Amino acid sequence: MKTKIFLSFSCALLVIYGTNTRVQAQYIKTRTENVFLVLVDGLRWQEVFAGADSALMNKEHGGVENIDALKQAYWRDTAEARRAALMPFFWHVVAKQGQLWGNQNRNSVVKVANSFHFSYPGYSEMIVGYADTAINSNDKRPNPNVSVFEWLHRKPRFKNKVAVFGAWDVVAWIVNRERSGFYVNVGIEPVTHGKISAEQNLLNRLKKDVPAPWGEEPYDAITFYAALEYIKANRPRVFWLTFGETDEFAHAGRYDHYLQAAHRTDRLLQTLWTTLQSLPPYRNKTTLIVAVDHGRGGTTEDWKHHGTKYPGSDNIWIAILGPDTPSLGERTNTAPATQSQIAATVAAALGEDYNASQPKAAPPFVEGIKVSRR
Repeated sequence: MKTKIFLSFSCALLVIYGTNTRVQAQYIKTRTENVFLVLVDGLRWQEVFAGADSALMNKEHGGVENIDALKQAYWRDTAEARRAALMPFFWHVVAKQGQLWGNQNRNSVVKVANSFHFSYPGYSEMIVGYADTAINSNDKRPNPNVSVFEWLHRKPRFKNKVAVFGAWDVVAWIVNRERSGFYVNVGIEPVTHGKISAEQNLLNRLKKDVPAPWGEEPYDAITFYAALEYIKANRPRVFWLTFGETDEFAHAGRYDHYLQAAHRTDRLLQTLWTTLQSLPPYRNKTTLIVAVDHGRGGTTEDWKHHGTKYPGSDNIWIAILGPDTPSLGERTNTAPATQSQIAATVAAALGEDYNASQPKAAPPFVEGIKVSRR
């Protein structure tokens, strides 16, 4: 790492000037006291940075039912206008107050480190900090690797302050619910932990009575509002929320539904951020990290799929917003980064050195934040 007058040890940002050499263990002081990590399953970097793809806004390749309505909603003359129409929170708030990585058209490359390019390996890499070749399927098997969430939960200051809500029921296995010790709610499970509000009771009934469109996986809005009620009632400090609709609709070949899901996700993220900023324990003390578990193919047929057979499936993106993140917006000409750096970044945001306990993990993203030694 380049010598600096001040210690650059990013916790809430992924700016990558120079090198990503491992930073020596330090306890640092940041303004971040809470970290929320959100995973948006299978949303391509192409849509995040360029908006709707005209080659897919049709019946033949995108399964679109109402082409005119879709174009009216999301088609604009420039990539900048299209992406803002699709994800206004990302481009009017995050891009102005935070940072985004992964636009390969502007030499910002973020990739997965695992060699499989599908969900369980990607989810695991994101939260444990390294790729494990034994994680090679989406089967419901308990993850043998300890996540950064479990590691933080074992520390007294985060004990019982960690929680995970996932749309995909396999998330319970990915975080190894039986071993990890913190609260995990997935799929259509009712929320049964902590303070239960009247709104949460209603959401529990909806989970039971509204048919889940993908087996045990409900629509993202139900997962989100259950998570939001839990957050308001119980005030966790470390939180992982996973969405699934974008991946499900892409696999179904419905580009219209995929774009609509991306737009809804952006709106839910805005609601999350606005809610956090309205609550004193979180206001100006919270870092939000948003990322994706894998990319997708880049052709008019391959966009529906991902995996090693589909080039581009290893390409991902990351967004950061928080009190320790300089407002540098969309990053360009950055050094290559990987999904495996997120786990240590979550810990570093809270002044903790994950790499000291887990040397296999990739280092946190560095550069661009002034912090002081404790």
